[in-house]
Amino acid sequence: MTARLSLTSVAKDAKTCQRCPLYRFATQTVFGEGPAHAPVMMVGEVPGDQEDLQGRPFVGPAGRILDRALADAGVKRDRVYVTNAVKHFKFEPRGKRRLHKKPNAGEIEACKWWLNLELDIIKPALAVALGATAARALAGRTIPIGTSRGHLIQFQNGLPGLVTIHPSFLLRMPDPEIKAQEYSRFVEDLRLIAQHVPAAKRAA
Repeated sequence: MTARLSLTSVAKDAKTCQRCPLYRFATQTVFGEGPAHAPVMMVGEVPGDQEDLQGRPFVGPAGRILDRALADAGVKRDRVYVTNAVKHFKFEPRGKRRLHKKPNAGEIEACKWWLNLELDIIKPALAVALGATAARALAGRTIPIGTSRGHLIQFQNGLPGLVTIHPSFLLRMPDPEIKAQEYSRFVEDLRLIAQHVPAAKRAA
């Protein structure tokens, strides 16, 4: 069985996941997406509203920021596998809106089953944690974003990794000038991907 077929099989199994209570309220499981042999895996926190409705990761506003930042950083988007630490949307109803809620430690641990399978199948050369939740899932412990971003670290099982912000952090910034500065810093973080994994670098 090829890695691609294995990944497809795991994604199919994940559709009926009941490892934590989040499945009761989400529209569907949002599994990872990308090449089965991607050299880079990017891990976010939890699907958002649009991801929950479409069943695909990083297709909402944060995903569009990520796509633009990867392009600005010179990273091939089609060499990156994207997924989330938690595969079901966690939210709080607010009128007609569904506001994102941060997953707790139990939900992260329950969903680590699927993340570990993705890692085992894809065997990326580099994992990128987008935010503290992803960093915790990959490292098995709390990692401070502020002091960890900007250099190579090791996640569990010796997996080389990078830590940066989640792109949704930029969506919540009201000041345009500060937002532009933080976006530039985000792009600089992502430039490290091509430095450490030449196969992910876009042609000049």
